[in-house]
Amino acid sequence: MKFIKNNSLLCMMLMLWMSGASAQEVVTVDSTGVAKSNDAVLVTQVEKDTVQPFKRFKAEGVSAVVGEYIVLDSDIDKSYLELEAQGISTDGITRCQLFGKLLEDKLYAHHAKQDSILVPDAEINQKIEQQLQYMISELGSEEKVAAYYRKDNLADLRAELFEVNKTLKLASEMQRTIVEKVEVTPEEVRNFFYSIPEDDRPVFSAEVEVAQIVIEPEVTEKAKQDVIDRLNEMRADVVDNGASFATKAVLYSKDGSAAKGGLIGSITRNSPLAKEFKDQAFSLLEGEVSEPFETEFGFHILYVEKIRGQEVDVRHVILFPEVSQTTIDEARAKIDSIRTQIVSGAITFAEAARQYSDEKETRFNGGQLVNPVTGDTRFDLTKMDPTLSAQVYNLKKDEVSKVFTDRDYTGKSSFKLLMVTNKYDEHTADYVKDYEKIKELALKEKQIEAIGEWQDKKIKETYIHVNEDYMNCDFSSNWLKK
Repeated sequence: MKFIKNNSLLCMMLMLWMSGASAQEVVTVDSTGVAKSNDAVLVTQVEKDTVQPFKRFKAEGVSAVVGEYIVLDSDIDKSYLELEAQGISTDGITRCQLFGKLLEDKLYAHHAKQDSILVPDAEINQKIEQQLQYMISELGSEEKVAAYYRKDNLADLRAELFEVNKTLKLASEMQRTIVEKVEVTPEEVRNFFYSIPEDDRPVFSAEVEVAQIVIEPEVTEKAKQDVIDRLNEMRADVVDNGASFATKAVLYSKDGSAAKGGLIGSITRNSPLAKEFKDQAFSLLEGEVSEPFETEFGFHILYVEKIRGQEVDVRHVILFPEVSQTTIDEARAKIDSIRTQIVSGAITFAEAARQYSDEKETRFNGGQLVNPVTGDTRFDLTKMDPTLSAQVYNLKKDEVSKVFTDRDYTGKSSFKLLMVTNKYDEHTADYVKDYEKIKELALKEKQIEAIGEWQDKKIKETYIHVNEDYMNCDFSSNWLKK
């Protein structure tokens, strides 16, 4: 919004950045007068006597040094490519602007190290694995990924991605420490709001508050035992007969890791996996196979492939209990009956949710949904999940929806009812009605100011050298120390 100060490209670029290696030749010319490509930088100057122009060739030139970090000319080209790969228009974004963003990242990362901010290598490796798996899914094979990024092999690409991701994570952690203690007082919120001219005050989109009731078909004990028995048979074949666990995973496992033989690598205690799964992974020795166990996702057996200090590579097979058509029909009849009771006034929606809903996260709150982004109960209709938006868009306040059928990633069906418990039309910001939103905007501006002040101070304290090619850049920060 135009009433929030523009601190270079900080706000615009922070969530867009995931540096990768360049895959194609790019030549650009901007206000610095430098023609760039991935492989070389050509700088053309004309002598004053104009008798003979000459060209200065600079291979993989260093654009700047910030503390212990360097910024290469090719890093700027890679930044352009990464933005374009994400579908972001680079029109109007100059090399000077991208160069300034790279300088910021290096400054944050340098002082993160100075302040002993630690980023576990395991966390970086996990992100790299996600990045590589995405690249492989897009290009088809590891060899094609390496070739696309002009690397001899995937190991070289992995090493470059490690350095890039480590720097970005350090920068992110440094920024977090700068703003984590920034707070705004009610008086600051008030001053912030009333300093905005009326014509420039933000317009908030239409919002809704939504409650839901979820009924899931019952999973019988027999269905659970059938899955456990199948997993025990697989385990016995591996342990007693030497069968390949990876082959079992390829043939029978029901999640995306099946194609890789059930492999999940570089698990740590902090990995975003079910607690039961990590407990099994860290309780077994290399080569051991777990007994069948249950998580919220299904039933598993797990094989420990490699232990590397605090990291573990495992393979697993996951199966889901089958739900019979009879239990599906019973669940549908149940939710139809609940809807009839609500519509007739025999019970309120909130009471029905508390009494009948199978969704633990919402049932005790009368079925009220919480926006995972903002943490409150309001949903911006223009930003909410498209499926949910379509289901509630035409509902009036306190109107009960028809019965919707949902299917999760396992293919299991569930049924739900929705109700819009409140509606807020699109409107210009109101200090009283929208205080929490205005407070958030005031806090963001104060955080940006804190980052700017920190940056100005650290630039003066840090060794920074900028190549002469960029001396004419109009930086928002004093990188040239003028």
